[in-house]
Amino acid sequence: MSHHLFTSESVAEGHPDKVADQISDAILDDVLRQDKKARVDAETLIMQGTVIVTGQITTAAYVHVKDVVRGVLRDIGFNNARDGLDWETCGVLTSIEEQSPDIALGVNRPIEEIGAGDQGLVFGYASNETSQLMPLPISLSHGIVKALADARHQGVLPYLRPDGKSQVTVEYDDGSPRRVDAVVVAAQHNESVGEAQVKKDVVEKVVKKVVPKNLIDGDTKFIVNGTGRFVIGGTLADSGLTGRKIIVDTYGGIGAHGGGCLSGKDPTKVDRSGSYMARYIAKNIVAAGLAAKCQVQIAYAIGVPRPVSFMVDTMGTGKVDDEKITEAASLIFDMRPGMIIRELDLLRPIYRKTACYGHFGREDPDFTWERTDKADVLRKRLS
Repeated sequence: MSHHLFTSESVAEGHPDKVADQISDAILDDVLRQDKKARVDAETLIMQGTVIVTGQITTAAYVHVKDVVRGVLRDIGFNNARDGLDWETCGVLTSIEEQSPDIALGVNRPIEEIGAGDQGLVFGYASNETSQLMPLPISLSHGIVKALADARHQGVLPYLRPDGKSQVTVEYDDGSPRRVDAVVVAAQHNESVGEAQVKKDVVEKVVKKVVPKNLIDGDTKFIVNGTGRFVIGGTLADSGLTGRKIIVDTYGGIGAHGGGCLSGKDPTKVDRSGSYMARYIAKNIVAAGLAAKCQVQIAYAIGVPRPVSFMVDTMGTGKVDDEKITEAASLIFDMRPGMIIRELDLLRPIYRKTACYGHFGREDPDFTWERTDKADVLRKRLS
C-alpha cells in the first residue's frame, strides 16, 4: 500500500498480563542463577488479591516462589490493595510439576544435539524505519509506557498508578513513516486528580518526550483515558495471564507471529530461543543493506535439532534474491537450539527485563539477539 495507517500497542509494567510475564521470567531467572541445566516452563495467573504460579520445572535449585512473586510486585509498585494486589499481603499459590520425561528425551542431550522442546514455528522481523531496526508504531508505544513508569517511579507524576496502556497510529507513504496520526494512552491514577490534569500531564510530560516533534502536527490526535476516568485498574479491573501479550512482545502486529509466548520458558523452548535467532537473522540482513524489510520464519519438530524449514522474505525490498539470502543465512547462522543457546549466551538470568517493553529493539548488551555482528559476513558472501 502506498498510503496507509498502521497501529501498534504496548502495555505498562503494571498491566495484569505483563505482571504475570514478569513473575514467570523472574522465576526463570532465579532458577538459572542456580542451575543452568534446568528445564523451566512457568505460568502465572493473577486475579484479585491472588497470584497462582504453575507449570513444569525440573531443577536441582530451590526457588522461593513466594519471595520472587512479592519482589516483582514490590518493584512494580503494587503497595495498595485498592489496585487489587498488595505485595506484602496478597495470596501466592503454587502448583508445579516436573517436565515430562518424554520431552526430556529430546532435550537432555549434549549441546550440539539438543532437540527443540516442542514443535512450532517462529518469526523474526526487522525494518530500517528506526535506528533499532524496529517498526516505528511499536517502538513509540513501548517508549510511552516506559515513560509512564519512569514518571511514576521518579515522582514526576506521583499520582499515577501501575496499570496503563499506549497505542500509536503512524501514517505511511510508500512504505516509510511520515507522521503520527493518533496517540492513545490509558494511565491509571489516584482519584484525587482530575482527568483534565491527567491528560495535560500525560501529553506534555510523557507523550511529547517520546514522540519526535517532527512526527507531530496539528492533525495529530491525543486521546488519554477515553472513558473519562481510569482509577479502578490492575487486577480489580482485569485478570492477568502469562503469554497473553505476544504481539506487544514482538513487532506490534507488523509481520507474522507463530503464536507461542516467550516468557517463563528456558531457551530449549524454541518459542523463545528460536524467536531470538529469527530476529538476529532478520536484523543482520537489514543491517547489511540487503533489504529495507525482512521477515524470517524457522520451524521445528519436537526432539529434532535442525529446523524442518527456514525462509527469508524481504517483502519486495531485497537487493538480492530471497533464495540467495536464505541460502547464505542458513550457512552463517546455526539454528539448532543448542547452538542458538551457545551463540546468543542464553543461559543467563536476563529474562525478567525482557518481559516489559518488548523482547526486541532494546539497546541493552544482554539482548545479544540485537547484535548486528554478522552483517559484514552476509554482505561479503552475497556481494
